[in-house]
Amino acid sequence: MAMSEQGGGTALVTGANRGIGREVARQLAERGYRVLLTARDSDQASAAAEQIAGDTGATVRALALDVSDAQSVDAAAASVRADPGRLDVLVNNAGVGLDFGISGTAPDFDAIEQTLQTNFYGAYRLTIALLDLLRNSAHPRIVNVSSGMGGVAEMGGWSPGYRVSKAALNAVTRILATELKDDGFLVNSACPGFVKTDMGGPMGASKSVEDGASGIVWLATLSDDGPTGGFFRDGRPVAF
Repeated sequence: MAMSEQGGGTALVTGANRGIGREVARQLAERGYRVLLTARDSDQASAAAEQIAGDTGATVRALALDVSDAQSVDAAAASVRADPGRLDVLVNNAGVGLDFGISGTAPDFDAIEQTLQTNFYGAYRLTIALLDLLRNSAHPRIVNVSSGMGGVAEMGGWSPGYRVSKAALNAVTRILATELKDDGFLVNSACPGFVKTDMGGPMGASKSVEDGASGIVWLATLSDDGPTGGFFRDGRPVAF
């Protein structure tokens, strides 16, 4: 059974003060999860948490977290261990796109490094920092929010930092899914699609935030016989 069928659990969503992350937090709160909503700016995290809690009646706690900062990751993990002392779902949503449209033949290496620090190292570090709590869950779920741009099977040109960061995140999904399968973990990557957010909107995205978030929430609330080690968009497998 999925946790949502058992009255919920505790879920942490990174980069959740706006856009897809915020909507994922809201949908999980609606399903009865206690949500730890993180953002780099503590005031923005608090404002989002208060609104979602008011709208859903769920327990939503704000947590300051910059996933690109190893010390911030360690501090956030220590805070979660202290209160609530449990974790069932981790959604690695925080991400940046700093080199969209830049050619791979003329790369901005500073932008690539910054992108990897957030999209890859940040998600990976946080997962490892919280792994002990997830191991104690009866239904541990990890969802890495990726992008079709990181699928090696259909890899194209341009935006090398963003593409490589998401390809690396997909690789970690496979590694962790394999190593943690016997412990009951389900670890998957999700592509929300081309969603009308602060990142996608200026590029002409038309998919709603609600629709983009729903596929992530599906993976976060999988039943125990659900898939692991996969890459999905709207509940359907994506080549990677």
